[in-house]
Amino acid sequence: MLNIKKKDKVMVISGKDKGKKGEVREVLADKSKVIVTGVNIVSKHEKTKKDKPGGIVKKEAPIHISKVMIICSKCDKPTRIGKKIEGQDKLRICKKCGEIII
Repeated sequence: MLNIKKKDKVMVISGKDKGKKGEVREVLADKSKVIVTGVNIVSKHEKTKKDKPGGIVKKEAPIHISKVMIICSKCDKPTRIGKKIEGQDKLRICKKCGEIII
């Protein structure tokens, strides 16, 4: 089970983009990867389409989920995720401050 969801704020903890922050745009659960805005930018060659000219386009590539950590909204630091069950709800909590991560 993946702890990171779409629209979470994350920080890259290893690789060429170490220290960069961004928002998760897409989660690829079957490959254990995420696409983060502004992180892991690659150049792709694209063919000309009907409405778009071709050429070299810069876009975000997927990054492995183990290379990112979620950022807590309260303490504004990268943190690990804990699980807490309240009634029927499973909640994600910050391991550093105990705040519920929405």
